[in-house]
Amino acid sequence: MPELPEVETIRRELERDVVGKRIKQAEVSGTRTVRRQPKKQFIARVEGAKITGVSRKGKYLLLFLDNGDVIVIHLRMSGQLLRTAVKDPPIKHTHVVLTFTQGGQLRFVDPRTFGEVFVARAETLTEEAPELAELGLDPVEEPISWTAFAQLLLAKPVRLKAFLMDQTQLAGIGNIYSDEILFAAGLRYDRMSDTLSTQEIRRLYRAVVETLHEAIKYGGSTLADDQYVDLNGKPGEFQSHHNVYGREKQPCRRCRRNLVVKAKFAGRSTYYCEVCQV
Repeated sequence: MPELPEVETIRRELERDVVGKRIKQAEVSGTRTVRRQPKKQFIARVEGAKITGVSRKGKYLLLFLDNGDVIVIHLRMSGQLLRTAVKDPPIKHTHVVLTFTQGGQLRFVDPRTFGEVFVARAETLTEEAPELAELGLDPVEEPISWTAFAQLLLAKPVRLKAFLMDQTQLAGIGNIYSDEILFAAGLRYDRMSDTLSTQEIRRLYRAVVETLHEAIKYGGSTLADDQYVDLNGKPGEFQSHHNVYGREKQPCRRCRRNLVVKAKFAGRSTYYCEVCQV
């Protein structure tokens, strides 16, 4: 599933490429992608509207329209947003197409159809999509002090990986970046949050900020399934810089003398170095 760096990469590209463009036509196929409202209602509300801004809330993309509506997009497992020409051949599993009056299209492609696109009123967004109101701090959009971060971390004892992946605490971090953050901080995934020293809390805070910004710089991570690509169909490059994620039985890039270990945590694969992370 795309995480914060991948979604932020797409947000920045959308901001450059579609803000100011007017939607001439909207097409919706199937019944799963646009499922919070009838397809005809979705189409009627977005056609003729101009995109005035693009924002991100955790892993959700928000396209603000000049009629007071917001198009909400969640990529989930396999969703892709692609900027294409009208003449480009149809792509399999394309479920939503927005055609602009100035030319070109924005296509939502999703083979597994877990992703979602819907429209809501800007002033009642969190009422129509209450899951947005439950999202916690955004580590990229809402920088805080390490002391405020410490208060979040120490509010209740929890395993560190569970804390990082709790969307009500920090929005946007998933399996990949929780592993990379914990390696950067030198902390084990199953360490309890209330056992950290002040120095370790500072390290974890710095690792959250630096890892996410570094991943955004490289356009996010594209794994072996090639499911994540940016707006132009280009894969990310941060996977080449992963220190532990997906590197089971490969030498640790820090200590060079231990192999990366894979464990199971909350039903997910977790990667770490037994020597460098304590």
